[in-house]
Amino acid sequence: MDLDIVFLGTSGSMPTATRAPAALLIRRGGERLLFDCAEGTQRQLLRSSVGLVDLQEIFLTHFHADHMLGLPGMLKTFALRGRELPLTVYGPRGLVDLVGSLRRVLGKLSYEVELVELTPGDTVERDGYRLATFGVRHGVSALGWSLIERLRPGRFDVEAADARGVPPTLRGRLQRGEQISVDGRTVAPDEVLGASRAGRKLVVTGDTAPSDEVVEAAWEADVLVTEATFADEDRERAAETLHQTATQAAEVPRERRSEGLRRDRGAVPGARRAATRQGWRGAPPRGRPRIIGRAMSEMVHAAVAADASEAEEIQEILRAVGIASTLEPEVDADAVAILVPESALEAAKDAIESGTEPDDLVAEP
Repeated sequence: MDLDIVFLGTSGSMPTATRAPAALLIRRGGERLLFDCAEGTQRQLLRSSVGLVDLQEIFLTHFHADHMLGLPGMLKTFALRGRELPLTVYGPRGLVDLVGSLRRVLGKLSYEVELVELTPGDTVERDGYRLATFGVRHGVSALGWSLIERLRPGRFDVEAADARGVPPTLRGRLQRGEQISVDGRTVAPDEVLGASRAGRKLVVTGDTAPSDEVVEAAWEADVLVTEATFADEDRERAAETLHQTATQAAEVPRERRSEGLRRDRGAVPGARRAATRQGWRGAPPRGRPRIIGRAMSEMVHAAVAADASEAEEIQEILRAVGIASTLEPEVDADAVAILVPESALEAAKDAIESGTEPDDLVAEP
């Protein structure tokens, strides 16, 4: 299932000639989830490939003007278009009072608006995924959001299905977890499916100062969307206003990853993957809103290094040829696995083989 991010606004507290304030849209299959709604969000949607669709849900991180000032206008536009579909708005405590104060401006709406106030730790369950909230440091009632998909079925083994005589017309049922019967013999899904795969994870922090809660939420995220309001030379100003510098934002995944690599690997069976998988294309250029890329494809083992130091050297080799990678501690050993996107596996193996000594690592078969 496709999982896209459309950045509608990436400016700070004020719009510029080329950038709008905070708003982003996550598209998962046919769903459209809007996170924050600063002024100009309607126009950014109209200028994007998405259009001003009848959103069913809006998620606010906090109520500073540069994150919600576009909400009244959007609610009114929906009414002027004769919308009848209900709309649900989620946000931190204070949401009901905020929208209540706007009623005199909005007038009567043609549709129902449901307001849901949440606190850090609350979860919104969905078919196939959940939206988990976490605390951030911004001096006001605020939430960060994590979209976490449930486990996905393992890969379908075509050879195993062929060996059991499973016709193509029945293979979809096995992929959906159903047992089937072939020539009087029962075939179970686990006979033709590999191990379950982790779902994708996207994290949106909104405005925040550096915090342990954000670092924890970013653990194992495929994509982390966080703020970098100030340059590094303005670190004191960032601390005063409870924002991050660009360097502090970049350190979020690094902190959790370093902690994971420092663990006693022999005492952590099934140790989890490093915090970020760098398989997306980075920040969008200024101007027209656009999709920046899909969430990370499946990560697979490319090699195993003797220790964390050698693993870092291998990552440098891969970076030099434009291949993103992450590290995963091996169970019951000091070795560290290097993982790359499945689509780049062969190129990664070639780069590793040509750029390291044979004794440094063992390439995965």
